[in-house]
Amino acid sequence: MTAVPIVVRAGAATHTGLRRRVNEDAFLAQAPLFLVADGMGGHDAGDRASAAVVAEFAHLVGGASLAIDQMRTALRRARARVEAIASDGRAAGTTLAGVVVAEVGGVGYWLTVNVGDSRTYRFANGVLEQISVDHSVVQELLDAGVLSGADAATDSRRNEITRAIGAGSDGQADYWMVPAAPGDRILVCSDGLSGELSAERLRDILADESDPDAAATRLIHEALVHGGRDNITAVVVDALAVSGYDDVYDTAPAGARRGDADGDTRPRADARGDF
Repeated sequence: MTAVPIVVRAGAATHTGLRRRVNEDAFLAQAPLFLVADGMGGHDAGDRASAAVVAEFAHLVGGASLAIDQMRTALRRARARVEAIASDGRAAGTTLAGVVVAEVGGVGYWLTVNVGDSRTYRFANGVLEQISVDHSVVQELLDAGVLSGADAATDSRRNEITRAIGAGSDGQADYWMVPAAPGDRILVCSDGLSGELSAERLRDILADESDPDAAATRLIHEALVHGGRDNITAVVVDALAVSGYDDVYDTAPAGARRGDADGDTRPRADARGDF
């Protein structure tokens, strides 16, 4: 039995990109939290919003694990902080995605959270799986069969999200409990990364770079090479040991649906959360 549910090693990198003057992304990569927030609303709005959310969750750093009620409480406080920023009329808002170390019955789990279109992936046994589900207009069209995957990357609505923290949205977060296994590698990123690199390229880089810091840095570099049209952030987390690990546990993200970055992420004006 390990001292904590999941013993981790993590690395992170961020870059303003080649077309932006301000980095509106913020991240937290300190156990037990590994989060990325992609701000909206421009300088003095988007960057403040993402920083405020990360600062709220930073109060939880240092514990062995976290429970979903703690995450919900922190998210409620973070939303209030973002709404205070927007009180002067600015449309401040941010996405939030990532994982925290959790424990159920002595077994280590990844507790994942998502609001918006920043993403969380798991790379394990050579397979890259997107755990989070984009809260975006394009994702809804894909789910409805109205839009094909090939068309999604160039659709004019690809930067419109349907849930956010702030920005006039009251959309709530999706949560998943994913059983962890030794050797898991988690990637949390803003759409400045996932919009520039294909899933296949993400997988190849995660497979090639054994050190999490080196992997995060290379991901950023390659996103810049491929255009760097938005702020880019990557957090890479490796599971070195998992308490209670047993092969009988199947990975099964549940409770949600399953999506570019030439322009700011923006909320759809009439989008609201459905739970």
